[in-house]
Amino acid sequence: MTTALLGVGLTTPAHAATSEDAAGLNLYDNAACQGNWAASKFKLHLWYNSGQGGSFRNIGYSVYDFNALRPGDGHAHALKYCLFGASSPWPGSGQSIKNNAASGENTHSKYMARIYYYSGYKKPYQTMGAYQQIDRFTTVYNENASFAWIQP
Repeated sequence: MTTALLGVGLTTPAHAATSEDAAGLNLYDNAACQGNWAASKFKLHLWYNSGQGGSFRNIGYSVYDFNALRPGDGHAHALKYCLFGASSPWPGSGQSIKNNAASGENTHSKYMARIYYYSGYKKPYQTMGAYQQIDRFTTVYNENASFAWIQP
C-alpha cells in the first residue's frame, strides 16, 4: 500500500478487512478484552486512567469514530472499555472510549498508532511508535475520537 495512512482504507498491518468486518472484530472479537494485552492479536491498547490504569480495550483495526462503529447490522455502536470487576468494577468499565482515553500502548512491531482528537482521522493527533507506551496522553488526553495505523 503506497499511502501512509492505513486507516483511511481501514486496513490493518496484518491484513485488509472491510469496514464492516473491522468494526465487528473491534466490537466483538475475544482479543478486544484479552487481559494479557501483550499477547493479544490486537496491538493498540487504550486505558481509561493514566499509567495504564483502570479498564482497557485492545483495538486491532483503524476506527473512524469511536462512537459509531458499523458492523453491518444497520446500527452504529460505541466502542467501550471492557467490563472487569463484577462486585467492584474497575474505573471506566463499560464506558465509551470516545473522549475517555488517558493512556495507551502500541505493541505492534512495525506500525505506528495514531490517536486523533476528532472523528474521521482529523487533527490534532498523538502518535505512538512501534512498542511505545504513553503513560499520559498530552494532545488527546480524554479528547480522542478516532484511531489509525500509520506505516512509517
